[in-house]
Amino acid sequence: MLTVLLLLSCASEKPVLQGEPVGSCSYTSPFSGDPECRQFYGADDAEAETICSKVDATYQAGVNCPAVESLGACYYESDGVQVVTTVEGDAADKCGSNRFGCETFAKGYWEPSAFCSGSDEIVVASDPFPQPELVCVDALSGEPEGQSDGGQVCTWNVVSGATEEGRHFSDYVGCEAVRRQRGYSPVPPNALSEEADARMDDPTYVTEVDWVRSQLHSGSCDCCHSAAAERGAAIFDADFEGNLANTFNDRGLAMGAGWVPTVGFGTYPAEENNGFERSSPDNPYLSAFPTTDQARMKAFFEGELAHRGRTQEEFADDTYGAGPLDEQLNYVPERCSADEGVFKDGTFRWLPGRARYVYVLEADSANPTVPPNLDLPEGTIWRVDLPADGTPVSADAVKYGEVPGGMTQAFPESGAPAALVDGKDYYLYVSADVVYPISRCIFTAGQEAPAVASGCDSSGGALGLLAAGLAGAAVMRRRR
Repeated sequence: MLTVLLLLSCASEKPVLQGEPVGSCSYTSPFSGDPECRQFYGADDAEAETICSKVDATYQAGVNCPAVESLGACYYESDGVQVVTTVEGDAADKCGSNRFGCETFAKGYWEPSAFCSGSDEIVVASDPFPQPELVCVDALSGEPEGQSDGGQVCTWNVVSGATEEGRHFSDYVGCEAVRRQRGYSPVPPNALSEEADARMDDPTYVTEVDWVRSQLHSGSCDCCHSAAAERGAAIFDADFEGNLANTFNDRGLAMGAGWVPTVGFGTYPAEENNGFERSSPDNPYLSAFPTTDQARMKAFFEGELAHRGRTQEEFADDTYGAGPLDEQLNYVPERCSADEGVFKDGTFRWLPGRARYVYVLEADSANPTVPPNLDLPEGTIWRVDLPADGTPVSADAVKYGEVPGGMTQAFPESGAPAALVDGKDYYLYVSADVVYPISRCIFTAGQEAPAVASGCDSSGGALGLLAAGLAGAAVMRRRR
């Protein structure tokens, strides 16, 4: 199997494809907004069609991906099927992101084109992930006063944020930051949206549909799933003139019903988020959509699933509602290579790349992912951050317990971090940006730094890899 081949080889040699291609699908990545094409080997048409459906693409049996200019191709395995995803384009500044996504999330082999030769260091030099900001403004003309001091409306400007009930998120904080925190591109709605729905003649049903619309508008969904979306809504549309529920695909309904956990998106507690809550580590089976009434929201989506003849048991094995964010949250780190770790003299080494965030954690800590609740896991021992306008640092600029110039110490809040104990294992997590790891591996404290780099790595593939289909693409869009 492709994944096994990759994990067995430090050099991560290009895998041997099994047989002739059986077909392909072309689409616009829902994360990056860039054109991509998946070509399948060792699969039957039904398997390939299922994989294509995950990106709302139409599978074409017997048709190969077109020969076009590309950044490269990612060779990986999906559900036992060999896939080669070609990332179209010629923008060399996207090479590192694509390599990162392919190797890190798809566990694949990245074959760069000539456009990407020597351009795959993992670094985010500009436009980093915007950290949450509490924005407080006066209520819009014609709307009631806000519930915060001075009658203002206060909203966290982040994907997991929500403004006050009955208002539109986009009116109070805008959408620019949110669209940089998550990938956005327009995606057509479910085909059911084109059909007449007799339920819309029932005033009671319409009341529930309109309530869901209002809840979606109050959360950051308003930015990408409504008329506020700059290039059209992504799948479901809170401003759809017919039955909003029919714009959702079945899996989206299951996420809304809480049948598929979506912890990886991150969330605020309701008391800090204008009364809105969503799936969290404490309550993973809440709705994916922030709401002031979980029971009502879940009941609506459960009713839609029943209307389509779907049952909760059908989604029992679907445990990754947040996609690439869940992949990162559930990643199991391996031992550090000789080129990674924190050594006896306090010096650091990590894979090729420059960091905005550096963590040292207990070995059994959860992976750091997104703010506000998943970026400082229990077990964090030391974390240093780079301001948005700072210059990313290389490993030789960092020494344990000493905050590098231009960075700030995020944990502990004050004082020096706990000393590392010789012979004890710890988790090194270094990222070029939020959910953009360079190195994430287990090292043993007290070892001497090797004199020469070995060239191998522990990241689960070659060095770090794909912006194309799966997960790193979520960060890729905001680096365009």
